[in-house]
Amino acid sequence: MRSLAFLLLFASGAACAQLQVEHPWARATPPGAKVAGGYLLIRNPGASPDRLVSVSSPAAARVETHITVKDGDISRMREVKGYEIPANGSLELKPGGAHLMFVDIKAPFKQGDKVPATLRFQRAGEVKVEFEVEGMGAMDHGAMKMR
Repeated sequence: MRSLAFLLLFASGAACAQLQVEHPWARATPPGAKVAGGYLLIRNPGASPDRLVSVSSPAAARVETHITVKDGDISRMREVKGYEIPANGSLELKPGGAHLMFVDIKAPFKQGDKVPATLRFQRAGEVKVEFEVEGMGAMDHGAMKMR
Protein backbone atom coordinates (compact mmCIF):
# COMPACT_ATOMS: atom_id res chain seq x y z
CA MET A 1 0.00 0.00 0.00
CA ARG A 2 2.82 2.41 0.88
CA SER A 3 4.42 1.75 -2.53
CA LEU A 4 1.14 2.59 -4.29
CA ALA A 5 0.79 5.86 -2.32
CA PHE A 6 4.39 6.83 -3.17
CA LEU A 7 3.83 6.00 -6.85
CA LEU A 8 0.65 8.13 -6.97
CA LEU A 9 2.40 11.05 -5.24
CA PHE A 10 5.36 10.79 -7.63
CA ALA A 11 3.10 10.59 -10.70
CA SER A 12 1.07 13.65 -9.68
CA GLY A 13 4.26 15.62 -8.92
CA ALA A 14 5.76 14.58 -12.25
CA ALA A 15 2.64 15.81 -14.09
CA CYS A 16 2.96 19.24 -12.49
CA ALA A 17 6.66 19.47 -13.27
CA GLN A 18 6.16 18.56 -16.93
CA LEU A 19 5.20 21.99 -18.27
CA GLN A 20 8.06 24.29 -19.19
CA VAL A 21 7.46 28.02 -19.63
CA GLU A 22 10.11 29.71 -21.76
CA HIS A 23 10.89 33.32 -22.67
CA PRO A 24 7.96 35.24 -21.15
CA TRP A 25 8.13 38.78 -22.54
CA ALA A 26 5.92 41.82 -23.05
CA ARG A 27 6.10 44.94 -25.17
CA ALA A 28 6.79 48.34 -23.64
CA THR A 29 3.77 50.65 -23.65
CA PRO A 30 3.46 54.37 -24.32
CA PRO A 31 2.39 56.68 -21.47
CA GLY A 32 -1.35 56.46 -20.86
CA ALA A 33 -1.77 53.03 -22.45
CA LYS A 34 -4.31 50.80 -20.71
CA VAL A 35 -3.32 47.46 -22.26
CA ALA A 36 -0.13 45.51 -22.95
CA GLY A 37 0.60 42.30 -24.82
CA GLY A 38 2.34 39.30 -23.27
CA TYR A 39 4.02 36.40 -25.06
CA LEU A 40 5.74 33.13 -24.14
CA LEU A 41 6.31 29.53 -25.10
CA ILE A 42 4.78 26.64 -23.14
CA ARG A 43 6.20 23.15 -23.70
CA ASN A 44 4.39 20.02 -22.55
CA PRO A 45 6.63 16.96 -22.88
CA GLY A 46 4.11 14.91 -20.88
CA ALA A 47 1.74 12.25 -22.15
CA SER A 48 -1.39 14.21 -21.10
CA PRO A 49 -2.64 17.51 -22.50
CA ASP A 50 -3.08 20.50 -20.20
CA ARG A 51 -4.93 23.79 -20.43
CA LEU A 52 -3.96 27.32 -19.44
CA VAL A 53 -7.19 28.40 -17.76
CA SER A 54 -6.29 31.85 -16.40
CA VAL A 55 -3.53 34.38 -15.78
CA SER A 56 -3.24 37.09 -13.16
CA SER A 57 -0.73 39.85 -12.47
CA PRO A 58 -0.42 42.59 -9.87
CA ALA A 59 0.55 44.89 -12.77
CA ALA A 60 -2.97 44.80 -14.30
CA ALA A 61 -6.60 44.67 -13.23
CA ARG A 62 -6.91 41.44 -15.25
CA VAL A 63 -5.09 39.37 -17.86
CA GLU A 64 -7.10 37.95 -20.74
CA THR A 65 -6.27 35.16 -23.17
CA HIS A 66 -6.69 36.33 -26.78
CA ILE A 67 -6.33 35.06 -30.32
CA THR A 68 -5.97 37.07 -33.51
CA VAL A 69 -8.51 36.24 -36.22
CA LYS A 70 -8.12 37.41 -39.82
CA ASP A 71 -11.29 38.61 -41.52
CA GLY A 72 -10.18 39.33 -45.06
CA ASP A 73 -7.50 42.01 -44.77
CA ILE A 74 -8.50 42.92 -41.21
CA SER A 75 -7.06 41.29 -38.11
CA ARG A 76 -9.18 41.31 -34.97
CA MET A 77 -8.40 40.21 -31.43
CA ARG A 78 -10.89 37.95 -29.69
CA GLU A 79 -10.89 36.77 -26.09
CA VAL A 80 -10.92 33.00 -25.61
CA LYS A 81 -11.39 30.82 -22.53
CA GLY A 82 -7.76 29.70 -22.21
CA TYR A 83 -5.45 27.63 -24.38
CA GLU A 84 -4.91 23.91 -24.86
CA ILE A 85 -1.33 22.66 -24.58
CA PRO A 86 -1.15 19.31 -26.38
CA ALA A 87 0.58 16.27 -24.94
CA ASN A 88 4.14 16.04 -26.27
CA GLY A 89 3.67 19.46 -27.84
CA SER A 90 3.89 23.18 -27.30
CA LEU A 91 1.96 26.41 -27.56
CA GLU A 92 3.61 29.67 -28.58
CA LEU A 93 1.96 32.96 -27.69
CA LYS A 94 3.33 35.58 -30.10
CA PRO A 95 2.50 38.89 -31.79
CA GLY A 96 -0.16 38.42 -34.47
CA GLY A 97 -1.36 35.14 -32.94
CA ALA A 98 -2.50 33.84 -29.60
CA HIS A 99 -1.33 36.19 -26.83
CA LEU A 100 -2.03 37.49 -23.35
CA MET A 101 -3.61 40.91 -22.89
CA PHE A 102 -2.78 42.76 -19.67
CA VAL A 103 -5.87 44.98 -19.22
CA ASP A 104 -6.04 48.22 -17.21
CA ILE A 105 -2.32 48.21 -16.48
CA LYS A 106 -1.41 50.11 -13.33
CA ALA A 107 1.71 51.77 -14.81
CA PRO A 108 3.36 51.83 -18.24
CA PHE A 109 5.48 48.80 -19.08
CA LYS A 110 9.01 50.16 -19.56
CA GLN A 111 11.76 48.40 -21.48
CA GLY A 112 13.97 46.50 -19.05
CA ASP A 113 11.24 46.08 -16.41
CA LYS A 114 10.01 42.69 -15.21
CA VAL A 115 6.28 42.06 -14.83
CA PRO A 116 5.24 39.24 -12.47
CA ALA A 117 2.34 36.97 -13.36
CA THR A 118 0.78 33.69 -12.28
CA LEU A 119 -0.29 31.18 -14.92
CA ARG A 120 -2.99 28.72 -13.80
CA PHE A 121 -3.14 25.37 -15.56
CA GLN A 122 -5.91 22.80 -15.31
CA ARG A 123 -3.52 19.95 -14.45
CA ALA A 124 -0.18 21.54 -13.51
CA GLY A 125 -1.63 24.16 -11.17
CA GLU A 126 0.01 27.56 -10.67
CA VAL A 127 3.26 28.62 -12.32
CA LYS A 128 4.80 31.97 -11.42
CA VAL A 129 6.70 33.81 -14.18
CA GLU A 130 8.25 37.22 -14.86
CA PHE A 131 7.72 38.85 -18.23
CA GLU A 132 10.77 40.77 -19.49
CA VAL A 133 9.62 44.07 -21.03
CA GLU A 134 11.15 44.72 -24.43
CA GLY A 135 10.85 47.63 -26.87
CA MET A 136 7.49 48.85 -28.20
CA GLY A 137 8.08 47.39 -31.66
CA ALA A 138 9.65 44.09 -30.57
CA MET A 139 8.40 41.13 -32.57
CA ASP A 140 9.99 38.32 -30.56
CA HIS A 141 11.98 37.72 -27.42
CA GLY A 142 15.23 37.16 -29.32
CA ALA A 143 15.09 40.63 -30.92
CA MET A 144 16.23 42.32 -27.71
CA LYS A 145 19.08 39.88 -27.12
CA MET A 146 20.58 40.48 -30.57
CA ARG A 147 20.86 44.29 -30.29
